Amino acid sequence: MSDNSVEKPYQCSVCFKDCTKKSHLIRHMRVHTREKPYRCEICNADFAQKEHLANHMRRHTGEKPYQCSLCLRAFSRNKSLIIHMQCHTKTKAFNKCTDTLRNFKRESHQVTCVKSHTGETQNEGYECPSCPKVLKTELNLAKHMEKHAGEKTYTCEVCHKLFHRKPHLEQHMRVHTGEKPFHCTECLKDFTQRAHLELHMRLHNKEKPYQCTECLKCFTQKSHLVLHFRLHTGEKPYQCSVCLKEFSDKSSQKKHMRVHTKEKPYHCLECPQSFSQKRTLVHHMTQHTGKKPYNCSECGKNFGVKLSLVSHMKRSHI
Repeated sequence: MSDNSVEKPYQCSVCFKDCTKKSHLIRHMRVHTREKPYRCEICNADFAQKEHLANHMRRHTGEKPYQCSLCLRAFSRNKSLIIHMQCHTKTKAFNKCTDTLRNFKRESHQVTCVKSHTGETQNEGYECPSCPKVLKTELNLAKHMEKHAGEKTYTCEVCHKLFHRKPHLEQHMRVHTGEKPFHCTECLKDFTQRAHLELHMRLHNKEKPYQCTECLKCFTQKSHLVLHFRLHTGEKPYQCSVCLKEFSDKSSQKKHMRVHTKEKPYHCLECPQSFSQKRTLVHHMTQHTGKKPYNCSECGKNFGVKLSLVSHMKRSHI
């Protein structure tokens, strides 16, 4: 039986999604209500789904039940194992675009490529019933719907910034209070947000779930993959409004703008000098401290910044 012929008698009253079972509708409604009935007894983190709690518990227990049959490396999630296996095969098979004849590892990438030629929308997902916008996930749709529901009603008493939801305000307040309630059990580093801790933990478990489809290089964060992929596409979406120079990432554009604005936000605490780039300030500070931590392995000469050491190596020893 095809998916289109399956009866879905249970409908969400918020986003009108249809579900086949009442239990599926109950699970789905937690996207809108933010109910999280499953709690971790160790760190008190709450989850909407039981399987999400089970995945989270492996962070505490260290359990990694999914093992690679080739190199025996173990993973806490099946998804991480599937992505890892592609590093062994190093093939882009079975998913071919009929227009460009390009091969893709993942069917979703092949579908996106095909739609770029047919003109069909690439943004399939969850449609907002109040505006034409389409969201990728149910959670994104729920957050988006709140914008239609009303204005930003939660105000920060310190800087007066406005927020749609109270949890966002509570999270923002940590900027002012310095509170960091999320702790790394490996190196004891603290974080203001759980998401930041989760990203940090990938440094310890060597997990890199985001892989480049062109060169197979893997990354810990999706944003790093997006930036890397622009090396292959040549895309430079950020443009200087003054000289029209283009950049692949926003931070480079922001640094460049200081050439025009003459802004120098990095101030030396020892003297009145200011600098437009942080690395320039770091270089300058060595004049005050006298520290030269970078040592040439060929002649033993020391340097205050790594760039000076690299320049020295090229000039004197290569």
